[in-house]
Formats: sequence, C-alpha cells, structure tokens
Amino acid sequence: MRLLPFRFEENTLWLLDQRRLPFEEVWVACRNAQETAQAIRAMVVRGAPAIGVTAAYGMVLAHLSGEPPAEADAALRQSRPTAVNLFYALERMKPHWGSLAASLQEAQAIWAEVESTEKAIGQHGAQVLRGQVLTHCNTGPLATGGYGTALGAIVEAYHQGRVRHVWVDETRPYLQGARLTAYELQKAGVPATLICDNMAAHLMAAKQVDAVIVGADRMALNGDFANKIGTYALAVLARHHGIPFYPALPLSTVDPRLETGAQIPIEERPAEEVTTLRGQPIAPPGFPAAHPAFDITPHPLITGIVTEKGVLYPPFDEALRRALGL
Repeated sequence: MRLLPFRFEENTLWLLDQRRLPFEEVWVACRNAQETAQAIRAMVVRGAPAIGVTAAYGMVLAHLSGEPPAEADAALRQSRPTAVNLFYALERMKPHWGSLAASLQEAQAIWAEVESTEKAIGQHGAQVLRGQVLTHCNTGPLATGGYGTALGAIVEAYHQGRVRHVWVDETRPYLQGARLTAYELQKAGVPATLICDNMAAHLMAAKQVDAVIVGADRMALNGDFANKIGTYALAVLARHHGIPFYPALPLSTVDPRLETGAQIPIEERPAEEVTTLRGQPIAPPGFPAAHPAFDITPHPLITGIVTEKGVLYPPFDEALRRALGL
C-alpha cells in the first residue's frame, strides 16, 4: 500500500497531518484555499512536490467555495516562499481560473506528472547509489505525493541490490528524518538507522557512507540549490571525505529566473520550533533562537543532479539549460 500525503474526495482535500506522524495518523480537511494555505504554512503537508500538488487542489477548492481566484492564488503564494513547486503549480492553474472542470483536470494532471516523473528519478538515481547511503530531511512519498525523489531512488536501489543500508539524519529542528523518513523506510522494509545530524562526519570518517543523496526545494540555473537546513554542511563533509553527493529533483524544481542560489529566498520559521521539542521547552524561557528553514548548497559541491531526464553532470549551467530546453 503506497503512502500518500493527501486525497481529494467529495469536494474536500484531505491532508495527512505530518506533524503528528509517526505516532498518529490524522487527516485534516481543507474546504477552501485559505484553509489549504494555512495547512501548508503550518506544515501539515510539506515537501516541495507535495506542496505544489496541494496548492493546485487549493485552487480547485477556491472554485468550489466561491473564493475570488486572485485572492486564493495570493494566499497560497504566501504560504511558503522557498519551494518553487508551489509557484510552478499555481502558474499552471492560472489559465483555468474561469472553469472548475478545467481546474480539476489540471490539478489531476499535475499530480499524475509528479508520479511519472518520480518513477524516472528513482530509476536514474538508483544507478549512482551503492553500499551505505546517507540522506537528510524527508524526500519520500509523504513529501511528494508520488514515489519520492531522493528516497525513491534509495528504495529503488535497494530493490536492485545496489544499496544495503540507509543512514537517516534526524533533521533538526522539525525532525522530518526521524519522524517521516524512518517511518517510510520501515514501511518499505529497507534496512536503516537513525542518526543525529551531528554524527554524519563521524560515519564518513569511518568509511561507513558511500554516497549522500538529498532532495531540493529550489535550484538555480547554475546548480546552486536550496534544501532543508543542514544540507550544505553535508555537502561540505562529503567533499572533504571524497563521497559522491547528489540532489534528486524534478526539473520543475529548477527556477529558470534565477542565475545563482544567492537569489533564492530563505524562509525564517518561528523560534519556538527550535526552543521546544513536541511542545516541551528545551531552552530557557525567552531565550532567542534563529531558524532559517533552508540553506544553499553551492554547485561546486555537487557530484551530479538526478532528474527525470537522467543524471546531469558539470558544467551544470549547460546541462540544466539543455534539460530545460533553454
């Protein structure tokens, strides 16, 4: 049985509340675009491809609830600023603002494309993985609505006998690795071990990591990319230890308007997500905390970029432009 982060039934978008996994499986109902935007902002649903599909269905809900499409679109665009798939999906929906049937058909098409794209990403990504693989954050079906990007490649590589074990970064402060990636790998029957984020260097030095593969929320045309905070550190560590490092992403995650990663906006999330853990304080009351949700990994640290059109190699600016038809 595939894990899916959402379903659309009886004019309602149901979202699996990822804040409560793996301890509870609770579904949240969204009946209009405003509720959908709030669910994205609150991280009921997260992961760039899944956010894009959710936003598309949010525009369908705007039709059903009678919300002005421009207001619905604006609310959804403001929900999370870094993941480019959100804006990609909303641009796809724009020509269909005047028709409920056309909007629903386009949302369904976006979801179907996610699934077919990720099957290809998994096949291509599996070819560059071997042995013991380390991953960060969550890039499986819960983050995408399809088969997963980086995690899809890992699972495919395991089924092909290429990967024997996965190291799962807990991914502080939101613990997507501990709560979601571990949950997905357990369901998939893939051998894996959870580690604290600060253990990665030790494992690399001990030659227990053969490759690192992660997802991406937005990539510039030169290959710089934004991903969950902590990704940049892994790329630096992998380079120091001579370990291949790959982001896996659909080409829709590449923002053709951006020449470099310096132009990618970084979302700053509430300090409370750092100073508390599942609602329990872990820092002195009132103590300040920073929480940039993403960091930028510079393209010189990347071995290759796994996409639905194959694995792209340097020079990345030329390879990405060819793949995008620019």
